[in-house]
Amino acid sequence: MAFTLEDKLVVAISSRALFDFEEENRVYEEGDLRAYEALQRSRLDVPAKPGVAFPLIRKLLALNAGARRVEVVILSRSDPISGLRAFSSAREHGLAIERGVFTRGRAPFGYLQPLNASLFLSANRDDVRDALAAGFPAARVLPESARMASKYPHEIRIAFDGDAVLFSDEAERVFQRNGLQAFVGHEIDNRNLPLADGPLKPLLEALHRLQNLADAAAPMRIRTALVTARSAPAHERAIRTLMAWNIEIDEAMFLGGLEKGAFLREFEPDFFFDDQIRHCESARDVTATGHVVSGIVNAS
Repeated sequence: MAFTLEDKLVVAISSRALFDFEEENRVYEEGDLRAYEALQRSRLDVPAKPGVAFPLIRKLLALNAGARRVEVVILSRSDPISGLRAFSSAREHGLAIERGVFTRGRAPFGYLQPLNASLFLSANRDDVRDALAAGFPAARVLPESARMASKYPHEIRIAFDGDAVLFSDEAERVFQRNGLQAFVGHEIDNRNLPLADGPLKPLLEALHRLQNLADAAAPMRIRTALVTARSAPAHERAIRTLMAWNIEIDEAMFLGGLEKGAFLREFEPDFFFDDQIRHCESARDVTATGHVVSGIVNAS
């Protein structure tokens, strides 16, 4: 019977999001592909240091103890020979990563469909935007994000913004067009109408399935949080939407415009997702952060 990814949480990740390839990337962005490839070849036997998303990936792979439920695939613009370094670095760091796609400069997001990806993490803004436009859950990792030394080695903690991340940007569009009072009135009037799916709903669904499969002896637990600028009474529609999806989250923070960084510092997530770059810039001082380049605030 052929191996299938249908029942797995599949994370596709660029080599630069997984490992610290910032020096190599600077050579790549200078436009000299041959120089970049030569640099990577000269370092084939030098394991790369962990990158921004490395701690999250390590914890997700730990969920495979007992049953293989998570698959991580390297999806990279690098050439196949440079891919040798990504695989050898993964092996050196004890990451059980067996699959990869290397496109030598070509946009890689088209391979997300056959991979059945629940998430695509990349440091390339254009690749992330294209993936989101094609309907795939994706986020641009901020390479300069803090690497949080988690107090929770046996728990995966992931925090999500709401509008334009878990939910559609329907309500955000009302806010941007007509202001806060119109937004609150719109959400009160529609409190019993679930919001449409946002780009990262499939990831939350996959995490929720894994939470339900875990038993008391599982080596790794999952804890999720909603961290949103909504406040009462607009909070109700967000919670009712999650109820309609039959998805439970562990913590919800309705901050009403308060800075998110301090609350993320308390929750200590392994990763945080937000659509607004100002919130990402606040969060990146605290933890690994992904910019979900979608919705009305990213339209330009």
